[in-house]
Amino acid sequence: MTEKEVFGWLCEVVHPGKDDKDIVSLGMVEEVVVDKGKVTVTLSFPKRPDPLKNYLVGAVRAAVYRQAPGGTEVEVKTVVKDPAPEKKKGVQDLGLEQVGSVAHIIGIASGKGGVGKSTVAVNLAIALARLGYKVGLADADVYGPSVPIMTDTEGEVPEAEPGEEEGKELFIPIEKYGVKWMSIGYFAQPGQALIWRGPMACSALKQMILQVKWGVLDFLLVDMPPGTGDIHISLVNDIPMEGAVIVTTPQPVALADVEKGVNMFRNPSINRPIFGLVENMAWFTPEEHPEEKYYIFGKDGGAGMAERFGIGLLGQIPLVQSIREAGDAGEPVALGTRPDSLAFLDLARKLVDAIMHID
Repeated sequence: MTEKEVFGWLCEVVHPGKDDKDIVSLGMVEEVVVDKGKVTVTLSFPKRPDPLKNYLVGAVRAAVYRQAPGGTEVEVKTVVKDPAPEKKKGVQDLGLEQVGSVAHIIGIASGKGGVGKSTVAVNLAIALARLGYKVGLADADVYGPSVPIMTDTEGEVPEAEPGEEEGKELFIPIEKYGVKWMSIGYFAQPGQALIWRGPMACSALKQMILQVKWGVLDFLLVDMPPGTGDIHISLVNDIPMEGAVIVTTPQPVALADVEKGVNMFRNPSINRPIFGLVENMAWFTPEEHPEEKYYIFGKDGGAGMAERFGIGLLGQIPLVQSIREAGDAGEPVALGTRPDSLAFLDLARKLVDAIMHID
């Protein structure tokens, strides 16, 4: 008769008040001692009284008597033990290990929604990949994740694998068009509205970046939620973001929104460089007349904004029907060779140059 055998017998003793789980798996068996025909079992109970304590003591004694050799003496002791609460590993425990091999983390931001920020982010990521860089994009726009649609990866669910730390899993990004993609949209049901308060949104954002196995990357673009606020400040403070690109439209009313974005990144508590401004929907060009330009939102508004705030104008992206259609079809326009496709390649080159020559 050994202690191991006794533990096996005790696995047959279940706790009726704990979903009929056995006392061994519940961690209630503190010690088993077998010595010269005597078995001593010590059970631990929490500080609060267990109404089934006497029942369990009797059940343990009966289980041992039933299987031990005849004449075995059985003693059951009880101790009171206050189990330490198990610390749950939350988002606040996520470290920076998974972005340790990322050379540049760049935020793609806008002062408000509706300016085509995600379209620019997705096409910029593909353009950088076409230039030979290793690229990832984290879709941190938790209220309107659009990467799955724009890359035709809807319905895909990133696989998870165990991390180095026990209890932590790492998500494997979806790879397509030479870019590693991660989005909260991969985990939401089609049509499901993501109604989250600030703290929940912040947690989701950090998971989409810090709990992902990115590997070695030259650039990790972060498609940030539109606007400015606590979520953005928390994200920038917790992620080693090198700087940002601001997307706007050319009309004068966008000036106030650009100013908000610039002031956020230049706030002393954040203090991140702005690599430049992208003027989206700079002009309209009909498909059948590619040489024509109609400045329906105003001309050179982005250039004026960039000059006013002392930042560079990285690019002017035309309003072309094919850009919208390509995004909806999951085949971003940056994959092609048309003039609008080449505009994103030029934008990518200018961004790389701005990063390499930042003061």
